[in-house]
Amino acid sequence: MKRITLLCCCFLGLFQIQAQETGEDKLGIWAMYFGTNRVADKWSIHTEVQYRDYQFFSNFNQLLLRTGANYHISESAIATLGYGYIITDPTFEEPPEGKNSTENRIFQQFILKNKIGKFGFMHRYRLEQRFLKSGDGSTDTQHRARYFLRITFPLNEKWFLAAYDEIFINLQEPLFGQNRLYGAIGYKINDLVNIQAGYLKNHFSGSNFDRLQLAIFWDTDLRKKETDKN
Repeated sequence: MKRITLLCCCFLGLFQIQAQETGEDKLGIWAMYFGTNRVADKWSIHTEVQYRDYQFFSNFNQLLLRTGANYHISESAIATLGYGYIITDPTFEEPPEGKNSTENRIFQQFILKNKIGKFGFMHRYRLEQRFLKSGDGSTDTQHRARYFLRITFPLNEKWFLAAYDEIFINLQEPLFGQNRLYGAIGYKINDLVNIQAGYLKNHFSGSNFDRLQLAIFWDTDLRKKETDKN
């Protein structure tokens, strides 16, 4: 009788684990805004908002707010020191009230840009110091390195193609964090604004997520213009 009871408990536990959805079979969406606000010849302010859902505009996953100070070494080299605040629902199914985790993040990055023919390349190297707090109040500090490679190709004066791959390496165990592979089509509204719509494959160890991405990139120039004295 004890053996039968034990087997039943094991079966029920296994069934419960299998029944918990991760959202891998759902098509989620990331809605994003990125801004570069030029305030001086060598300096600009980075602004960013990303809203992420497990499903198409339903079942909240993450809100990411990020800003930073950019130093423009040249037209093709930029160094950044920044800060991010992130709220994450780590479960696909709705968690109990107040169980979302929060993160304060400091990051340093270096961007290099170059062109080969019509192809534009951007390399981004980023280090992150992550201060995490889970829904139960426990805290943790983690460190991470990221490498991002983006390639763009103009179709004409307005339309372009974009693709990137980004790998995340933890500076503690486990070493592999995630990999993001992305492809999109973009439209250049003017010299300051472009929009992109694309598809992202987000790979973690043992899991993969499919995400649509809708993004707007808006650059502004807040430098004072010299006025004509005549």
